[in-house]
Amino acid sequence: MQPKLIVHGGAGSSLQGKGGLAAVRTALHQIVAEVYALLAAGKPALAAVVRGCELLEDEPRFNAGTGSVLQSDGQIRMSAGLMAGTAHRFSGTINVARLKNPIQLAQALQAGDDRVLSDLGSAELARELQLPLYDPLTDLRLNEWLRERADNFQKKMAGTIAEAEPDEARRGTIGVVALDREGNLAAGTSTGGKGLERIGRVSDSAMPAGNYATPEAAVSCTGIGEDIIDECFAARVVVRVTDGLTLAAAMQRSLQECQQRQRDLGAIALDATGAIAWGKTSEVLLAAYHDGITLGDTLEWTGADLVGGKA
Repeated sequence: MQPKLIVHGGAGSSLQGKGGLAAVRTALHQIVAEVYALLAAGKPALAAVVRGCELLEDEPRFNAGTGSVLQSDGQIRMSAGLMAGTAHRFSGTINVARLKNPIQLAQALQAGDDRVLSDLGSAELARELQLPLYDPLTDLRLNEWLRERADNFQKKMAGTIAEAEPDEARRGTIGVVALDREGNLAAGTSTGGKGLERIGRVSDSAMPAGNYATPEAAVSCTGIGEDIIDECFAARVVVRVTDGLTLAAAMQRSLQECQQRQRDLGAIALDATGAIAWGKTSEVLLAAYHDGITLGDTLEWTGADLVGGKA
């Protein structure tokens, strides 16, 4: 099987809040190149997905790990989900703090009986694993929160820079979907949340709604978490592929339903045949992929048909 890979760094209405087209393209292409090299060398899909998520979490321009947005009380709480397709096994961490790579907790939970932990349980697991304490706060995110506090938190969610659209951060999820040489699929998704949210709010990233994989297909979502949860989008696409639709058709039908209900989201996906698909109802999807031959991205894709892809 020829390995395949697709990653995303969020969705939104422009690239302005992420530093512009060239900066985002460089960041995504470097990550895809490094992770695809692992798949080409024979590494399993799950390990490649974890590494890809780590690299995206470490890139401060994306709202996950380092550079995560602050909640209403000025604290960073991050969530991540991971699913191994062949094992049909989901794991996740919800609202964890003071950690560099939340995806590592989701990875550790893959082997356990209790596979989704909230904030207190996640903190205890991090101590058991002896993961070092880490402050993911950046000056940009702190100053952003201070500006919002000075304005008495009039916005419903954080922006990314003063000149950016005020709703960009809520679409800042990162995700990775991989198919390895043995034909195994895996998906991982991580986020810092939408910013300024009510304390304890849970995103879609640590739910099958936003991150789902089976032996047939795997999907990672980005966008407004509540919209993704309401649609149970990732699981819906995978189930439709399992029921016989092609990956492109499953994405197209699911996105059409979302568009009718005025949902704001995007998704990346792979199936067991190696087909790659992506789609969005938002204006921009920050994704890049490797189809086994070439490295490409969706940064200038208009999305007139909602769904794009590679065979």
